Amino acid sequence: MIKQMFKLVWNRKRVNFLVTVEIFFSFLVLFAVIVFAVYYTDNYRHPLGFSYENIWNVTIDVKQASDDYHSPEQVELTRQLFLAVKEFPEVEDAAGAHSAPYTLGSSSSVYRVGDREIRYEINEVTDGFKDVMGLSLVSGRWFGREDDGANYDPVVINLRLAREVFGSDDALGKVLSPPDARRESRVIGIVTDFRKSGEFAGLYSYVFERKDLNDTKQRPPRNLLLKVRPGTTAEFEEKLIRRLQAIARDWSFEIEPLAEMRATSLKLSLAPIIAVGLIAGFLMIMVGLGLTGVLWQNVTQRTREIGLRRAKGATAGNIYAQILGELLMITSTGLLVGIAVVVQFPLLDLIGFVSGKVFLYSLAISVLLIYGLTVVCGLYPSRLATKVHPAQALHYE
Repeated sequence: MIKQMFKLVWNRKRVNFLVTVEIFFSFLVLFAVIVFAVYYTDNYRHPLGFSYENIWNVTIDVKQASDDYHSPEQVELTRQLFLAVKEFPEVEDAAGAHSAPYTLGSSSSVYRVGDREIRYEINEVTDGFKDVMGLSLVSGRWFGREDDGANYDPVVINLRLAREVFGSDDALGKVLSPPDARRESRVIGIVTDFRKSGEFAGLYSYVFERKDLNDTKQRPPRNLLLKVRPGTTAEFEEKLIRRLQAIARDWSFEIEPLAEMRATSLKLSLAPIIAVGLIAGFLMIMVGLGLTGVLWQNVTQRTREIGLRRAKGATAGNIYAQILGELLMITSTGLLVGIAVVVQFPLLDLIGFVSGKVFLYSLAISVLLIYGLTVVCGLYPSRLATKVHPAQALHYE
């Protein structure tokens, strides 16, 4: 039976080749969409590493083009702002950070381990950042007054970076800075994996550096994160702005709850995948209609052949299995070529951000969806083929 199907498929190779090409390109497009969908889904199920509920972010604009320059007066003004916000009864705690969660800006650096380069993001935060954001320590400690006057720069790293750089060794007390650095950066604590960019962001290495508002040599933070009491309304925002503006008249401030920043970040992350998904869905509909039309025409042109098979004793089930079997063979050919192409992506590092598990899940889902699409498209033409009466073979012209 299978050998006969191969002969039938080969005898109609010109038409079947076009169907195979159509399935091949449909698979590539579908795989591209599925791999991002599975990647986002896999990322979303991982812990975020911080809390966003009842946290407000105050963005400070000092009205200068670059953050490379700062004056002692700017540092002092920022310290006064920090002290002022903590005086409000609506504020339970406050912290400063150079980059707030769910914002696009970030700083990064590279640490070399042998011939490997490990890239990580850096954020400069004040001592209260851990408590405000609800970070969870795995080992060691957070920044504190005991770090004042240290002859090294204390850093807290996330678990991913600790494993990437130090493997199974204890990272506490280890030096993270390169040999030619002016001061050592020494690890004093490790937190759980931290994803500043939100739930859909992948796991990445992260370093927290200490920001001391009493040190005028350090650049001041550009964000104040406030942990407000539950039930705090938007009316507090106006009162807060007036107080901040009274201290720094030439600066401007923008206040936004992290929950709202999170909603915006999720929408921005999902927008591209939804747009591409709609295009892929439209393509799948076009492919489905095209396959149905080709198979319908195929059945019409093969009325005599099908009628002869029925005359020789083939049942409706045999005809049904033949038409679907041929379609699955054509589909398998297109998929084999498509799979041979997509397995090159990890080897060429074209999708290096995707883990092996995500790649395999995406591949399996894409294959199943293509098979499902072709089977659905072949159901009605196959049913038409079962309706061919043996006598039609004698009257077919």
